[in-house]
Amino acid sequence: MDREVRVRFAPSPTGALHLGGVRTALFNYLFARRHNGKFILRIEDTDQTRFVPGAEDYIIRSLDWIGLDIDESDLKGGDYGPYKQSNRKHLYAQYAEQLVKSGNAYYAFDTPDELEAMRKKLEAEKASIQCYGPATRMTMKNSLTFGEEQTQLMLQAGKPYVIRFKMPENEKFTIHDIIRGDINADTSVLDDKVLYKSDGMPTYHLANIVDDHLMKISHVIRGEEWLPSLPLHVLLYKAFGWQDTMPEFAHLPLILKPDGKGKLSKRDGDRLGFPVFPLHWEDPKSGEVCKGYEEYGYFPEAFLNMMALLGWNPGNTTQEIFSKEELCKIFSLEHVNKSGSKFDPEKNKWFNKQYMERLDNSVLAKYFIEDAAKDGVTVDAQKAETICGLVKDRCHFTHDLWKESTYFFIAPTSYDEVNKKKFWKEDTPAIMREVVDILEQQPTFAAKTLEENITKWIKDKELGMGKVLNPVRLLLCGACKGPHIFDILENLGKDESISRIEKGIEVI
Repeated sequence: MDREVRVRFAPSPTGALHLGGVRTALFNYLFARRHNGKFILRIEDTDQTRFVPGAEDYIIRSLDWIGLDIDESDLKGGDYGPYKQSNRKHLYAQYAEQLVKSGNAYYAFDTPDELEAMRKKLEAEKASIQCYGPATRMTMKNSLTFGEEQTQLMLQAGKPYVIRFKMPENEKFTIHDIIRGDINADTSVLDDKVLYKSDGMPTYHLANIVDDHLMKISHVIRGEEWLPSLPLHVLLYKAFGWQDTMPEFAHLPLILKPDGKGKLSKRDGDRLGFPVFPLHWEDPKSGEVCKGYEEYGYFPEAFLNMMALLGWNPGNTTQEIFSKEELCKIFSLEHVNKSGSKFDPEKNKWFNKQYMERLDNSVLAKYFIEDAAKDGVTVDAQKAETICGLVKDRCHFTHDLWKESTYFFIAPTSYDEVNKKKFWKEDTPAIMREVVDILEQQPTFAAKTLEENITKWIKDKELGMGKVLNPVRLLLCGACKGPHIFDILENLGKDESISRIEKGIEVI
């Protein structure tokens, strides 16, 4: 790659960072790291009407939690700041004026009522193209129809205006997208977009192009919702004379809802019970509180892994578990899919489970001890490590560890009705009393010894393993769940195991 790789994640602070934004940030980050480039955070806050207090901080905290270290930003510093568009306001006016002077843009003085009247007229006429553009601009109030002298009088009088891009007429061209290949564009169906608003702020289109140029962005990696704007952006580079330094473009596919069709939304998460934000978010306007992946118990490494595989594949391998370092070495835009990727909440849980199973039991024990303490149970570290090792393959989250093993510390007071009906037969009490006799005779209460002796007894009696061990499990745990039954016996100990079986026989 001839030029230095410089990519930017450029969110607007209009609310919590959605999963689509997270993935865009991640793919930009991985691409930068793969090519020893720079990952830049730029806050695009030109639309002050949609600004949400706390959103910018939320974006920064989310990237930090995921582990995407930023090379340049207002907090990190850099040679091309400031990195917030509201602090770059002074730059955009001069570039908008530059386009006016070169004949690539013009002043428009139309009022909202006049714009609405134009739209209604075009609708009534059933015009093939219903927009402010080449077909209509000469019928509106702008510097193209007023001429230089009247335009200057309007400006001097302080009349509100916007600056619109002058879309070339009937021009066809092709744009190359790294992911989607060649894209054909036709200016005859495009409108004269507003570049500079009457409130003195640029629109996204102008600020985006100016900032990318000044920050020497080499690749623009963003969501496919920006595809309709791509022809305008390319024409803006041409209008400024920057086509030789124009970045390469890559438009990422949509993240689709788990069921049905369409783009994943917050409503889908609410409806199906999964988060769509990385961290806890409380909307300052509505007061709505949303849990994020962190609060649900996801490890940031697992979250990053599962997001990386949403629309990207590693190529000729079935491997699914990747560290951030591995992803940085192998990520490529050529392996990003063109079509949308269906979001799978259950698969996301699977990713978290894989990471949890790889953690040392001493790490998991800390979570276990904290959760047990919430129920008033004190567990020492060694015991916690042992239990975590027994149950973690049945858990997806650290908070499942305690839930899946409370019976090790709290004797059951009731027994699962379905399991009782299935496994508790007329002769079961007598068999359980014989089990108690065998347990009392055991010289050591180790799982291996217990398994050898009880298995031999069951075979000698020709009872069948399920006929004996399922009721034992029911009495020990309150339900037919848990790890290997002999591991449960060993960890409960002789006295507690016998006590629970004897009590269960009486209760059931």
